[in-house]
Amino acid sequence: MRKRVVITGLGTISPIALSVEKTWQGLLDGKSGAAPITHFDASDHKTTFAAEVKGFDAEALFGRRDARRMDRYAQFALAAALQAVEDAKLEINDENRDRIGVLIGSGIGGIGTILEQAELMRERDASRVSPFLIPMMLADTAPGMIAIKLGVRGPNMSVVTACATGSNALGEAAEILRRGSADVMIAGGSEAGITKLTMAGMNSMGALSTRNDEPTKASRPFDANRDGFLMGEGSAVLILETLEHAQARGATILAEISGYGTTDDAYHISAPAEDGAGAALCMQVALENSGLTVNDIGYINAHGTSTKLNDKGETAAIKTVFGERAYQIPVSSTKSMTGHLLGASGALEAMFCTLAINTGILPPTLNYETPDPECDLDYIPNAPREIKIDHALSNSFGFGGHNATLIISRFEA
Repeated sequence: MRKRVVITGLGTISPIALSVEKTWQGLLDGKSGAAPITHFDASDHKTTFAAEVKGFDAEALFGRRDARRMDRYAQFALAAALQAVEDAKLEINDENRDRIGVLIGSGIGGIGTILEQAELMRERDASRVSPFLIPMMLADTAPGMIAIKLGVRGPNMSVVTACATGSNALGEAAEILRRGSADVMIAGGSEAGITKLTMAGMNSMGALSTRNDEPTKASRPFDANRDGFLMGEGSAVLILETLEHAQARGATILAEISGYGTTDDAYHISAPAEDGAGAALCMQVALENSGLTVNDIGYINAHGTSTKLNDKGETAAIKTVFGERAYQIPVSSTKSMTGHLLGASGALEAMFCTLAINTGILPPTLNYETPDPECDLDYIPNAPREIKIDHALSNSFGFGGHNATLIISRFEA
């Protein structure tokens, strides 16, 4: 029998706030994380704003020594993981630590550390490079640090699928649980890619919005006047458990991961297929995996990056899968407020789907003002909507043609 996988804890460090409760409330209030960049002097960039994490003090959380030995992305991941473990009331001891694993993805890992150390070597000499450079730059350091901090010895790894990473991390963690290799997985994504080089690279691709005079209005998914995405940073971590394990320890079950699909466009290294064929296949796979039908889905948290190609392609893909029912399903892009957290986005958006199911409130798409004839679905414009849903579908798509879809469902015993 196929094992059921449930969600029992949530944690986040986001551009909106440093906790789940405040991030969710900010989302419902239409709060944008966008502001002028403070991490570096962006005055010579086409885009001078981003959705930075504000007020995060790693030294206060971990101590100066440990904080200095982690890249910012790993600091975010560890902080979110500790929140999630606390939220799940998960006690870790010698009896269960070998059956608790960690799967945290990151699109680009410790890019900030790489750039900092490269500059140090250029200005001085090779002997000045930190002995912690290599572990700090690796994408799999975050799950390793979480394991060390918590003392858990189960499956431990990272996945990298660009902007699909967070959803793939949760989906693959669920598969580890289904096959019986662990009882609990601490899973999610983390990213800290707001650097001078990455922002310049994204600008060169034409991927970022350049609304420098109105940052909070820059991300406008599905709007006819969208001009690119809002770069974000942060982390989201969820505690996943087999149903049997969660029930045995009396855990509060927040939702269930009922479906997972992952595919590739096999089309272009950075542009999505215009007809959304790969994305449509991914959603179909997730539905088949869940045993649900198109009539069961009550909400779609879209990838919705606010780029011309993505939003058009994703809309087409939703129509391919859901047919006429597509016009009856509320769809929103929370990236309009959080920005695009790259490898962390999918995990954050799965968290939002979980909260939508539990609160009966769907988050809006901010800045939706001018309809686009090619994007003609119900995008929950500008204000949250109270509606009870039982099943939410969350999409994530990444460079390389990577697609990942999760279906989060209300838990029914």
